[in-house]
Amino acid sequence: MSRPAWSEVPKPKVERFAAIALAEAADLAQAILREIRCDFPELRLVEDESGEPMALVGIRRAIEAFVQHLASGVADPRVPPEVFQEFGRGEGLNGRSLDSLQAVYRLGVRLAWRRFAKIGQQVDIAAPAMYELAESGFEYLDGLVEQSVRGYAEAAARQAGERLRLQRQLIDRLLSGQRGDTAHTLGERAARIGWELPAVVAVGVLIRPAREAVAPALGQGILLDMESEQPRMVIPEPDTAGRADLVRRATTGWSGAIGPSVPLAAAATSLRWAETAVRLIEDGLLPRGEVQHCIDRTEELVLLPSRELIEAAAPRCLTPLQGVAPAQARRLAATLLAWIETSGGAPEVANRLGVHPQTARYRLRQIRELWGDAIDDPDRRFEMLLVLRTQRLCGELPTRPD
Repeated sequence: MSRPAWSEVPKPKVERFAAIALAEAADLAQAILREIRCDFPELRLVEDESGEPMALVGIRRAIEAFVQHLASGVADPRVPPEVFQEFGRGEGLNGRSLDSLQAVYRLGVRLAWRRFAKIGQQVDIAAPAMYELAESGFEYLDGLVEQSVRGYAEAAARQAGERLRLQRQLIDRLLSGQRGDTAHTLGERAARIGWELPAVVAVGVLIRPAREAVAPALGQGILLDMESEQPRMVIPEPDTAGRADLVRRATTGWSGAIGPSVPLAAAATSLRWAETAVRLIEDGLLPRGEVQHCIDRTEELVLLPSRELIEAAAPRCLTPLQGVAPAQARRLAATLLAWIETSGGAPEVANRLGVHPQTARYRLRQIRELWGDAIDDPDRRFEMLLVLRTQRLCGELPTRPD
């Protein structure tokens, strides 16, 4: 930026101003540091290898760079980046915001300006030029803040990456099913990421809606591993009021499943059921577009993973239907299932199927003729119940036959 008033200051005055300011830079830096320590006693000052506070080094370098800029007429002073980036990193690594650091910088600039104003009077530099010097000083401050922001962002990213790494390790330990880790060991691992070990957990497995899908905003309390092909989440105390709604809102648009609530030591069991449900979703046997709760899908999770075995038993269980036309066999199978499920007569069966009681009565007589007394064997009925419910879940048997 053009500085017309400062550019009109005679060169000897500029040189004298710079010489005095540079000669006093060390003392001015010490004075500024004393004020900073007085006004910000909580600020942690890191020392370099020689034991000198890095803040003192940074302040002195910043003063010298600014004065050299004034003396040389260079458009923009070179901000010494290393020290100020380190200040920003320190604030980030210690979990503080940049507000206090910026307040420190403003204090430093204000004190430096007071001293420069006195030197300006001593050298007899006109007021308009000194006003421009003050404006230039605050622009210089912006550069220092920018360097600190870079360091802060770097530290924040490093911390976030480290937390994610530790979080994935903890999730792996919790879900491994191994007995090697004691509660104390797990507690230490959890404490490193600020997570309190819960008594009960539920484990979820997600299916990405897209490869670059943004991670669900589950909050700090729920552990999330997005590095896995199918993201995993560990939900502490899942029955806490409002937690299910939080997870539901956060996972809108995702598919997946959440296993049953189990003691922390049995987290692998919850994972296993969630993975089973996800396989059923991928096979088209459970709906996509939502995150299922395994306890709401007990029938599917018990029967469908065993469907190959159950299907193998179907011909033996349903042998009497082999000589019946396919459409009629489906109607009789649905009627048989309704009869077993209701343990009632024709009215109950008719109500379940949505047909006329006389129709239900006719079909029940056919079933009795086909199976005879075998239909009264509880073991046979239970086996038929498994087979017929599995067929209905697979869409092979309508709830309301034609």
